[in-house]
Amino acid sequence: MRPTIPGYCTIAFGGLIAGVGVAWAHATLNHASPPAGSTVHSAPQEVVLTFTERLEPAFSMIEVTDAGGMRVDSGKSEVNGSTMRVGLKVLPEGQYRVHWRAISRDTHRVEGNFAFNVDSKSR
Repeated sequence: MRPTIPGYCTIAFGGLIAGVGVAWAHATLNHASPPAGSTVHSAPQEVVLTFTERLEPAFSMIEVTDAGGMRVDSGKSEVNGSTMRVGLKVLPEGQYRVHWRAISRDTHRVEGNFAFNVDSKSR
């Protein structure tokens, strides 16, 4: 039996809805180490961010700055699949801001920032 015109419309509409779901999917930050808003007792050696989708390495990055706005990261972010990391210089106690930009494989750009503190006395 051949599909009728309403049948074709139902198939086309279903395909459109399925395609929209895929188009709205973007990489989002799933996990951060050190965690956003946390106070760590010893200075981390790197910042590691894990996303919900694979990232495009050439266009994704992390920058870490101190309270005065000076960069304290190694300058080169590494991307492996859905994980991005950057090494850190030796950090004294204080507050640090992490700014990240991630481009997923489907070319959608997301970015954000968060802070963490290094305080060896707070336990």
